[in-house]
Amino acid sequence: MILHDLYPYFILVFVGFLPNEVWRWLGIVLARGIDENSEVLVWVRAVATAVLTGVVAKIVVYSPGALAGVPLWVRLAAVGVGMIAFFLARQSIFVGVGTGIGALVLGNTLFGG
Repeated sequence: MILHDLYPYFILVFVGFLPNEVWRWLGIVLARGIDENSEVLVWVRAVATAVLTGVVAKIVVYSPGALAGVPLWVRLAAVGVGMIAFFLARQSIFVGVGTGIGALVLGNTLFGG
């Protein structure tokens, strides 16, 4: 493989990865003395959770690519099953996501188009 073939990967690292990494490290340095339970961090966590929830809801309802072929009710049921598993497993993200994915795959296998 010659250097010319690696050009897209260099662009990806320099334009996509490194600019984000600077802000991540700066956040670590600046947040070192902040109390984890302060009102500001509670608010930041709440906003981050709301944004993530909005993105997931948009992907579930207005699905791109292959996920668009899965019926909406199967996608919504998989989210519900994942949420129930999340709470039953003492709020384990791994269990919730894994169960939701399993329910989505099973639902698509049984009822998908």
